[in-house]
Amino acid sequence: MPITIYHNPKCSTSRKVLDALRAAGREVRVIEYLKTPPSRAEIAALLGRMGAKPRAILRRKGTPYEELGLDDAKWTDDKLIDLMAREPILIERPIVASAKGVRLCRPPEKLDEIL
Repeated sequence: MPITIYHNPKCSTSRKVLDALRAAGREVRVIEYLKTPPSRAEIAALLGRMGAKPRAILRRKGTPYEELGLDDAKWTDDKLIDLMAREPILIERPIVASAKGVRLCRPPEKLDEIL
């Protein structure tokens, strides 16, 4: 089973994780999630496999997080997932999915947990 990375080539952390996967000789499926956003169902499935809530992968820096007031408790998990599906810039990166699990690989050493 290939490993999937939800990747932004402009992100140094994402590039480091992708380089580490390739250096480990892993077959990697790269999804540039800003060009090919995951669906709502894919986001929900990734979160389910991570055992995490949407806020765990919600990106603040360089996004409309503050202007949308996403720190407000009025934003339910379902609404946050809907928003990330519409605005993939709000998804933190890199997210890596393997047969052993899914992790937000920030810091890059988190990758070791699923290899």
